[in-house]
Amino acid sequence: MTVLAWIVVLIALAELGARSWIRRQARYYVWAPGARSDLRLSPDVSPRLHERVRFEVNRDGERGSEAAPPGRECYRVLVAGGSCVESLLVDQPASWPGALEHALATPASLRALGSRRVHVGNIGRSGVATRELNLILARVLPRYPQLDAIVLMVGAGDVVQWLEQGAPCPFPPSSIAVQRCFACHPEGPFGWRPGTWAISELLRRLRRRWLRPVEVTERVGRWYADARAMRARAREVRTVVPDPAVMLDRFDDHLRHALLRARAHARRVLVVPQPWFEKEAYTTEEESQLWHGGMGLAWREPVTTYYSLDVVNRLMRLVYARAARVAEQAGVEHLDLRPRLEPSLEHYYDHVHFTPAGSAVVAWAVADALLRLADVHVVVPEKIGLGLDSVHAAPRGA
Repeated sequence: MTVLAWIVVLIALAELGARSWIRRQARYYVWAPGARSDLRLSPDVSPRLHERVRFEVNRDGERGSEAAPPGRECYRVLVAGGSCVESLLVDQPASWPGALEHALATPASLRALGSRRVHVGNIGRSGVATRELNLILARVLPRYPQLDAIVLMVGAGDVVQWLEQGAPCPFPPSSIAVQRCFACHPEGPFGWRPGTWAISELLRRLRRRWLRPVEVTERVGRWYADARAMRARAREVRTVVPDPAVMLDRFDDHLRHALLRARAHARRVLVVPQPWFEKEAYTTEEESQLWHGGMGLAWREPVTTYYSLDVVNRLMRLVYARAARVAEQAGVEHLDLRPRLEPSLEHYYDHVHFTPAGSAVVAWAVADALLRLADVHVVVPEKIGLGLDSVHAAPRGA
């Protein structure tokens, strides 16, 4: 054999070995461990968001800081759900999972939790409804030792997916592409072009973990302006939908299975039904910021048919109520955030996503719920989201 032939054979053997190793590891991560991004937001998104957003992933594939090594005393929380958990356009410490860690890390909160430190890992991912959440929990939770708490924010993804598909009735199940849920996984697909080699994938993983490069992306979220404009000039606005029972029943079934998985891996589970921006009459400015409810993927393709805001709000109310009912029947705590959040652009920058101020409200409410059994509540500053260092926990009744 020629030298070139030997090189080809060795590369092929190395590639097959790399594929076998990755598949044997069978590890699924919502976010690629070690990834770091510096996102420069488009000014079209919202004046209430930061211009630059940090998105940093730890070795467990969570958006968040590194957790304490095994054996170290640490109260560990895992937060899962869709884009409202991911908080892509909110700076990491200001996202509600990031602010939740801050709220639980005060000295009084740590004493109440009986721990020296706290870690909140965020495995939220845009586009995730309860069926994808089920798959994520099935693949990810076996890697963890028992968690102290799992917080699930659910609801919006199921409504959005149903409307994107034109509110089909019946609503047949479909397969889930693994890439939709996991940025790093063992399923490939691998090919024989260098960029698709398993060897290349291993090198990318090592580079992220050891060198921790920062990827800078400019004008993130610039599609928001187009999505809002498409809703404003929609050719058709539908004011009715078929019976949503098909969507609600699927949501019900997937949420029950997700709660079973969560309860098997955590001492406490908290369901947070997704709140949303609803009011009797929107101002012109408020309505101009809303883009959900389209029949199609507004972030990727032209959309000309939309469902009215009344329809979207009614569906959100139905899912909200169903989530609370499922949690109660499963014996799981649930938290109603609606009374705490203002229906305004101060707390929402579109129909369901939180501004930093709204994220702070959510964080302190969730912290209060997690501390409730410890007979402690968080004392929130007058201007929530500002001066966070002054926030502390106090015994109830103090």
